[in-house]
Amino acid sequence: MEDQSKAEAEKELNVTKTLISFYSDYIWNRVATFFPSSGSNFLGKISTLYRQASRKRRGSLPLPLPSHSPDSSVVMTEACRICDVLQDIMEHIFSNLHNIQKNLQFWQSRAEGSNAQKVYFVLFERGPFAFINGSAKLLRDCVAEGSSIKHLYQFASAHISERITVLTTLRSALATFLAQVYIEVEKCGEELVKDPEKLLPSLLITLDCLFSKLEASIGHLHAMHQGGSSVDGSYLFPLLFEKLPEVNQEGPEWTDCEIKDSINLIYQNLQKLDVYLSQMIAKHRKPRKITLHWIRYTCGAVGLSYFSIWLLRHSSLMGSSDLENWIREAKESTIGFFNDHVEQPLLSIRDELFETFRKRHKGVMEIEEVQLTSNSLHRMLLAFSEQTKGQKLPENASDQEMLEIVMSRYEKELMHPIQNLLHGELARALLIQVQKLKLDTETAMLELDQILRANEINFAILAALPAFFLSFVLLMLVRSWFMQDSRAEGRGRVARLQRRLIIVEVEKRIMQYQIFVDQGLENDAQCMLGLVLYSLDRLFHAVERHARETGEWQCLRQDIIDLAKPGLQTAYKLRVVSRMERMYDCLLPLLKRQ
Repeated sequence: MEDQSKAEAEKELNVTKTLISFYSDYIWNRVATFFPSSGSNFLGKISTLYRQASRKRRGSLPLPLPSHSPDSSVVMTEACRICDVLQDIMEHIFSNLHNIQKNLQFWQSRAEGSNAQKVYFVLFERGPFAFINGSAKLLRDCVAEGSSIKHLYQFASAHISERITVLTTLRSALATFLAQVYIEVEKCGEELVKDPEKLLPSLLITLDCLFSKLEASIGHLHAMHQGGSSVDGSYLFPLLFEKLPEVNQEGPEWTDCEIKDSINLIYQNLQKLDVYLSQMIAKHRKPRKITLHWIRYTCGAVGLSYFSIWLLRHSSLMGSSDLENWIREAKESTIGFFNDHVEQPLLSIRDELFETFRKRHKGVMEIEEVQLTSNSLHRMLLAFSEQTKGQKLPENASDQEMLEIVMSRYEKELMHPIQNLLHGELARALLIQVQKLKLDTETAMLELDQILRANEINFAILAALPAFFLSFVLLMLVRSWFMQDSRAEGRGRVARLQRRLIIVEVEKRIMQYQIFVDQGLENDAQCMLGLVLYSLDRLFHAVERHARETGEWQCLRQDIIDLAKPGLQTAYKLRVVSRMERMYDCLLPLLKRQ
């Protein structure tokens, strides 16, 4: 009884919301008719009114109009505002198709999993209430029949397959409707550009017929849902589009008020379609991220609660000073790390770079001191050698030659060290060796000092490496947070891969469309054409910004429009797809781009 009363209450609430929406639109349309209008700008006022009320239009696949049409120019003429109505229809369908496709891909990925993965999803990825109910049912079936696992497999498969069926049906119906609208606009493209007001009545009648076909194609889903489907059995408001009055369809000419009402009716039908699809998709949508990972989030919440309690115990609120001490120690450690690995290395690098002249002058002075010692040793060796040899040595005599003379005399003097120390040349030879040792020491110190000075920047950079790596990691984390490229509009490797996958999807659907045409399957061919248009719209939106930056947008845009033309030969379309994959920068793999 409680479930029945709850269902009735939800039914009354949905009916009330729908009635309020309908009558508010009706009253607004009646009020709009009191404003004066002229035959030259009535379409512009209507489109402006709805453009202000509707969401901001994004870049999407353009209408199949001739290249010289006002729609392809920057400034549109007032007479061709009917193109806004057609573009709004396509954008609504594209948006709903994208929503359906995202949910359908999720359920298809679950359907490809094993039975164990399906059971895991049904039990652990549908929320805590589903986990409790599923566990209870599993225990009851196990006690009663002993084959509960098999029943759970069947329930999981049925749960997933039902949603795939509903979403696939919705996608096929919308894709067929989109293809029919696109084909009708392509047929009357020239006339729509030349005389849009004359063609408008017949175009509105055609759109009304297409809405009726769409209502018939997805109407059985309402009956299936209300007639005992395993999905949530709450009330679903039926899809009932407004119809054009029979009187207006037979009239030779339509008045401005009749055309306004007809266009308003188109927008009402679009609104009803959006409401109906939002309800259907909400009942068959993929679980939210928080629902899928509720166990992980629950464990995280429990851990955070435990950490908060632990933190509270060590805070001043509980009379403990541990938290303040830890904060002070962390602050001191951070300041010490900053001083040792950031400030001091940077100051060292600055001093090395901006005090080069001073250090160079000091190095020149040290070199001059070593040179003085070397000159003094040379004079000592020259005087000792000339005195020992008893002859004048040449000016180009090297220090090594004279040092050999000194060492030879030194060895002879050592035979009688005490006597030669007092009366010989032993003391003098020792002083020369001391001078040679001094020169070697100064030379070695000068070379070591030059090595250390040359590596001061290296030592400073080495000290700053921990801070550099830490800053690099933080920068990468911030970049990945702000520049997420998981979508096809991004700039990274994943975004490029997704754009190329869209190209593959377009190619496969074009070939499948041609197969259906060859087999005479008109409905399937129209559905596949609508899916081709949807893929091209995704590609159009994904590459526009990148192609404008590289200057490729005009050519790439025309190629996408050519791929959307139903009458173009499939062989030519496949050549266009191949050229797009090879030529345009925004569609190239990242390795080839580098």
